[in-house]
Amino acid sequence: MGDQRRPLQAGEPAPAFALPAANLEAMVSLDSLRGRAFLIGFYRGLHCPFCRRQVLQLAGVQADLQALGVQTLAVINTPVERARLYFRHRPTPITLLCDPDCLTHRAFGVPYLEFQSEAEGERPEWPYRASMAEFGAARINPGGALPAPMQPMEANAALNALDGFELDQTDQAIFESHATQLVGHFLVDGSGIVRWAQIEARDGPNGLCSFPDAAQFIAAAGSLLR
Repeated sequence: MGDQRRPLQAGEPAPAFALPAANLEAMVSLDSLRGRAFLIGFYRGLHCPFCRRQVLQLAGVQADLQALGVQTLAVINTPVERARLYFRHRPTPITLLCDPDCLTHRAFGVPYLEFQSEAEGERPEWPYRASMAEFGAARINPGGALPAPMQPMEANAALNALDGFELDQTDQAIFESHATQLVGHFLVDGSGIVRWAQIEARDGPNGLCSFPDAAQFIAAAGSLLR
């Protein structure tokens, strides 16, 4: 698996991968999924409250996707032992895979944001490169969970407090290494070809933490039947 500079697009082959499952005693790979369509979401670690909530929302649409012949997977940027501990108390029907180094995120081309100083002279290239001022000016409140739009890092802290979630040492280490990893979703057909892709905040930082809803996932999966 190597880094893919841009997100994979419809018509391109999915890269080979093999990841441990948090809620199965198994490794799941592209080869093991051959012959079955699947929706795969790539998320930040458990430190991200928006990602935790999106996994719950994805579980809510899992039965509808299964009826359309689509398996549902989520790749969490956290070690498998930590994920097993968390999801033991919050079980989910979707297959949870663990990638603490974001190698699979990168192989699918899900962007990760790098910050530049004004003195560097490079032009911003969202979603790959941004100034701290651009990021700091962003205000988000996807789903209206917060009392008002907030700066993304402040929104994370506020929503974690609202959820009663405290980062442990593992979560903190993942946050420090991968805080600016973006989120992506890909629908892959039974032959391993990407048929639909969605990347977080493609149009700018105000779109951070806004993810597809159930209707969008179902519409994408339904397109496989046409």
